[in-house]
Amino acid sequence: MKSNTKAHFAVLGTNLLFGINYATVKYITPSHILPFGLNMARVLTALILFWILFLFKPTNAGIRKKDIPRFIICAASGVTINQLLFIKGLSLTTSIHASLLSLGTPIFITFIAAWLLKEMLTTIKLIGLFLGVGGATILILLKDNTHTGSDIVTGDILILLNAISYAFYMVLVRPLMQTYSPVHVIRWVFTFGAIMIAPFAWHQFATTDWNSFQTNQWLALALVCIGATFFSYLFNIYGISVIGASATGSYIYTQPFFAAVTSMIFLGEGIDAYKIISAVLIFGGVYLVNWRRIKN
Repeated sequence: MKSNTKAHFAVLGTNLLFGINYATVKYITPSHILPFGLNMARVLTALILFWILFLFKPTNAGIRKKDIPRFIICAASGVTINQLLFIKGLSLTTSIHASLLSLGTPIFITFIAAWLLKEMLTTIKLIGLFLGVGGATILILLKDNTHTGSDIVTGDILILLNAISYAFYMVLVRPLMQTYSPVHVIRWVFTFGAIMIAPFAWHQFATTDWNSFQTNQWLALALVCIGATFFSYLFNIYGISVIGASATGSYIYTQPFFAAVTSMIFLGEGIDAYKIISAVLIFGGVYLVNWRRIKN
């Protein structure tokens, strides 16, 4: 199999894991483990695995002193804030809402890059922002009668804030990726992130009744912590290195499909007309803010 084909399958697998992750998280939290406890489990598992990976391929593990502040900011936006808001928000809203709202990340990246990096904004991109915001507003304001969301409005807002936080991370981490290898950057981002998330999440993690977990819950936890965190990051890095960031990023469009199918089968969530309209607006917004990149 050609390396390009392998990379495409790896990136598709990443987004499949991300899509399934929405329903899986809702399956185990808050019923078996509280949201922040799951955050702690997810970050610790990925951190341990990234350092084990280092043992198999040892290189210079250090970072330059002048880069430490940026690593800390990236850890705060890409791990601590991002993870806390995502799991908590998903526990309150529906999987389909969360997966669609998470598509806002590429839109926010474009406008944060324009603000911080002075990248050019075009009319097309502004229209894309308008469409994306419109789709998100419809999702948040219209009532969803599904039983899988206990406080959908609050959950949706937290998911949006999570997308903004992750967008900041994606912009701020770029200079580090030019100096260090992607795995090296992620390893240290998770290291600092684990330290910062511990004060918020350790208590829920430590007081989790692990004895109540049966095989299904352990498998779900493994999928979230290993599949949708550790392997997904590695697959994404591999995809970027082989087929480029643009092609890798385009696969984000598949996440809501995988999330919707999984949620309908396992959680009983439904597709309504307003969700379809919101999806069209958000997809259109993401497409337009990436218009120049797609054309090239």
